[in-house]
Amino acid sequence: MNTSAEASHNHSHPLGHDHKKCVSEALGTAAQLCVVRGVQLTPIRQQVLELIWESHKAVKAYELLDRIKPLMDAAKPATIYRALDFLIEQGLIHRVESLNAFVGCNCSAHQHEQLLLICNNCQEVEERPAPEVMQALSEEIKQADFIVHSKAIEIHGVCAQCAETMGDQN
Repeated sequence: MNTSAEASHNHSHPLGHDHKKCVSEALGTAAQLCVVRGVQLTPIRQQVLELIWESHKAVKAYELLDRIKPLMDAAKPATIYRALDFLIEQGLIHRVESLNAFVGCNCSAHQHEQLLLICNNCQEVEERPAPEVMQALSEEIKQADFIVHSKAIEIHGVCAQCAETMGDQN
């Protein structure tokens, strides 16, 4: 599949962020994990994953469908949702609940909790491990005798790059 990851990834990341390498590593990790787990990264699943990794912005299912249609005319919403379900189940992507969208996972090799920082300006999503935050949250949940099915924290605001750009305009 010929994706234009660099073309659609125009946000200025900190110096040293090689997005082409970022995408390549994510796809390589996905392929390895699927082999180890005995599951198939089918062509449609791989295409959806590649499209999600074209940038660090959360992508909606129907945007994915629109982008896959030229490559696979028979693609239907169910096709995309099945691929998304698989990718979530394998820990290769995260669902960004507040945006009803999806973003690639930076640490797919192990199960983890999510702290997602969502920029309201550029729509990029940064995944952070935040072990101290998650540990404190786990203790609060334990004290409440609450049974957790999933745990993700989504924080909306303005990323450092956008804040800097906005500061330059004032």
